[in-house]
Amino acid sequence: MDRHALTPQEQASFLALIERLADLARPRTLEWFRHPDLNAQNKLADGFDPVTQADRATEAAIRACLAKHRPKDAVLGEELGRAAGESGLTWIIDPIDGTRAYLAGTPCWGVLIALADAGGPFLGVIDQPYIGERFLGGLGHARMTGPQGEKPLRTRATETLDAAILFTTFPEIGSDAERAAFERVAARVKLTRFGMDCYAYALLAAGHVDLVIEAGLNPYDIAAPIALIEAAGGIVTDWQGGPVGGSGQVVAAANAALHAQALAVLNAQD
Repeated sequence: MDRHALTPQEQASFLALIERLADLARPRTLEWFRHPDLNAQNKLADGFDPVTQADRATEAAIRACLAKHRPKDAVLGEELGRAAGESGLTWIIDPIDGTRAYLAGTPCWGVLIALADAGGPFLGVIDQPYIGERFLGGLGHARMTGPQGEKPLRTRATETLDAAILFTTFPEIGSDAERAAFERVAARVKLTRFGMDCYAYALLAAGHVDLVIEAGLNPYDIAAPIALIEAAGGIVTDWQGGPVGGSGQVVAAANAALHAQALAVLNAQD
């Protein structure tokens, strides 16, 4: 099955299900957020990549719901790995994107859930339970809900790098060469900010920032943002302008003109 073969009834069913999955995730993440007994284990021998009981409980709840309602779909999750399917569809889950932020008590982490076919992600949610904001994109929808009600999502029309706002999560982005390329773009834009994890992509879809450039991402980090940003009118590729893939490099841009300028600077030869 692919997105082009979905009936209106199937589309409505997937939209309802992804909202239900996000609803399930909210109480499980909030149970441990800013909790004195929150425990983090490090998944890396060299470096720090934390996982908490909240990450595991949230992903387990999402997968249990999918096993009940979509047992033939594949599932890929950050914490519990890959489960094969036979429908041609894959649910991609990051139960808490931004676990470092979660540990620090800052509300810029989020729950990422996406649905993909062979052509890539086509439905995605970025949910921030503590703030109560949900960003949804795909299947003809691009909207957010939150304390101020429901609003449509639309990326900005910023035309030049010197007017753009740029985000990345880590100042020490990627390799030395990747960092140098990022800094070339950062030197051209109006404003560069760091941190925010998945929330930066939500801000791009909502029309508040213009570019997110990152390296070292995994599929579960970027699948939901791809679907969301594309639904809101933006573009997401790797640093060469192709589909996001194994390199982990991502350029998310508010529009094609800005995307082209960012790629040109990233790939300029010193």
